[in-house]
Amino acid sequence: MAATQGTNVVFPPPAGSAVDLLIVAGEHSGDEHAARMVRELRTRHPELRIAALGGPKLGASGAQLLHDLTASSVVGFVEVLKHYPYFRALFAETLRWIETHRPRAVCLVDYPGFNLRLAAALRERGLSGKGGGTIKTLYYISPQIWAWKAGRRFAMARDLDAMAVIFPFERNCYADTALPVEFVGHPFLAADYLAPVRHDPAGPVLLLPGSRRQAVARIFPVLLEGFRAFGERPAVVLYPSETILRVLQQARPPANVQFVAMAEPEALGQAPIAASAVLTSSGTMSMHCALAGIPGAIAYRANPLTYYLGRLVVKVPYIGIANLLLNEPMYPEFIQGAATPAALASELRSCLHDRARAERTADQAARLRAMLRVSASGSPAEWVAAQL
Repeated sequence: MAATQGTNVVFPPPAGSAVDLLIVAGEHSGDEHAARMVRELRTRHPELRIAALGGPKLGASGAQLLHDLTASSVVGFVEVLKHYPYFRALFAETLRWIETHRPRAVCLVDYPGFNLRLAAALRERGLSGKGGGTIKTLYYISPQIWAWKAGRRFAMARDLDAMAVIFPFERNCYADTALPVEFVGHPFLAADYLAPVRHDPAGPVLLLPGSRRQAVARIFPVLLEGFRAFGERPAVVLYPSETILRVLQQARPPANVQFVAMAEPEALGQAPIAASAVLTSSGTMSMHCALAGIPGAIAYRANPLTYYLGRLVVKVPYIGIANLLLNEPMYPEFIQGAATPAALASELRSCLHDRARAERTADQAARLRAMLRVSASGSPAEWVAAQL
């Protein structure tokens, strides 16, 4: 692990004499997807030497974890500005490490605010293939250019050697560039995917506030108040890390709310976790629930300035990815002041007592699974191996 004190960030050298692949994944979802890719890579190509800037799942996958990026993941303009000195030091150390140890390839996983800048810097310093160097620069899981900042695709074509996407329509988003783009299937439909949740009409309510500290601190009290107003059955809260658990506990939930670590679903005596309905943020876990056919609703609250600025640049009808893919509200969205206890409690009652809604949710889940099935052309690991 890296030594981090304030803005002093230092990564260790590679465990061996050299490294074939450096993975950079700054969020919990990227850590999970990249870890699955590394496990397959190590099975197929055990000789590969892999290092990572990511999280605990990448570390457990067999990659050498240089620094836990997920522990400091933030979202929003205001939040990033508050932590700017740390991110500036982190970026400089990442560049220094790459320049010193020269991996054969760098695979950037989502996390566009950091990773796209890193790709540009590698080119500008002459380290990447696009800059005349030897390091191949890959990108797995495209930024949502279909939602905002579509013009980024031209800079990405300038800086990247190849892109792997998880939604089939994303290939067309890059059709007017020279960037090679391949659909590799959605990771939640991979052969070894183990769903963390399943639908059970008799199960508890699921509360999913997300994985970023600042967002969880705003969203969880909203979900909790909606659940309190509902009051018909117990709830389960899945959390990704001890850091997030401490934030959740500050809300002082009632005794019928149970916390379960996402890495340890057996804590409830069953895997996956059964749920009758869900109140969720708009993040990755909402897709797990959508694919499992769990009825529910999305609640989201951001810093007011972050939300205002976001509304100026984001031009999509929904914030939930399942809603966007289906072009209809599988999960009704309650944003900012609309996320009231009464509104969320009403949604939970509808989820549990409206048979037509349950049937509609099951149909929508089946359509999503058909849309996102794993590509016949190969997995993300096969794509990376072919690039190497």
